[in-house]
Amino acid sequence: MELTKHNIEERMADYGVPGMSITLINRAQVSRAEGFGVLEVGTKARVQDDSIFNACSISKFLTSVLVLKLIEQDQLCLDEDVNQKLIHWKVPENEFTQRKKVTLRSLLSHQSGVMDPEGSFAELALNDKVPKMVDLLEGRTTYCTEPVQITYEPGSDFQYSDAGFCIIQQLIEDVTGKSFDTVINELIFQPLHMNKSTFPHTLLEIESGEISCGHDKGGKVVAGKYPIYPYQAASGLWTTPSDLAKLVIELIQSLKGKSTIGLSASLISELIASQGCKEWTGLGVFLDGANQEIEITSLGWGVGFQCMLVAYPYLESGAIIMTNADLGVHQSKGMIGEIYKSLLL
Repeated sequence: MELTKHNIEERMADYGVPGMSITLINRAQVSRAEGFGVLEVGTKARVQDDSIFNACSISKFLTSVLVLKLIEQDQLCLDEDVNQKLIHWKVPENEFTQRKKVTLRSLLSHQSGVMDPEGSFAELALNDKVPKMVDLLEGRTTYCTEPVQITYEPGSDFQYSDAGFCIIQQLIEDVTGKSFDTVINELIFQPLHMNKSTFPHTLLEIESGEISCGHDKGGKVVAGKYPIYPYQAASGLWTTPSDLAKLVIELIQSLKGKSTIGLSASLISELIASQGCKEWTGLGVFLDGANQEIEITSLGWGVGFQCMLVAYPYLESGAIIMTNADLGVHQSKGMIGEIYKSLLL
């Protein structure tokens, strides 16, 4: 069944989703980009194909690509003990780090030994400044009240971790001597012309005219309208499906030796290869299928927003779906999953 505008808006009404944006990729090109619904319930501000949404944890996919770029520049190493290059904070050594050290590979695949403390990594409080990453890692903020430490031997288990990506952010800032958003702007956003992608630090940086606000599962606007996460590498990205499509297309082209930003096919192959103890985990993405039909997935889910990025790098296709509602169920079990399955038919 062809997914028409009528079909989509009908499903949005059934699920109570105010706004959504979709970009499809076919043959390594954008084949469709369209917005549906409104940026804020109760208004007439329509979602356009370039409207900006909170990407939440899809930020981790972007961070992974940035890490690979820094590896290409010989500034980082995938399998080196991260303490070799960390300056302002070090991974605490304990009994779990005696045989195996924490590496970028283990951090990117959520197998580093780091577990997020319960109740940590909430959105930025309305009147708070973005905390320093060292303070967060040391457990000196309300966003992570316990020091980040290694709680199991690296590589022996999978534990999804925002704290692990905070370590990656600190490492990137230490080796480059620049802020995370400056580095990603120089190495990723500018060369790929991802002009609608940003990491706002405060609500004052958000120009609400083209940015969607978040809604809860009851269809109400969430407190503050625009939740900001003060951990950019883990979940701070605001972007559009079309900008994320540029990143997916870069991955596809890199596998063919045609990278715009200088990524090798061999290193991109690592990103979409099974890592460590879980065959379904790549570097900052999740995997399904194998060989030429390998599927990579990155999911974003936060206060007032849900989104999904799916790509088939060797088949040169993909889809990015972003919504301004948190329906309280996994993407695959809600409207996003239903629409994505319709796209595959």
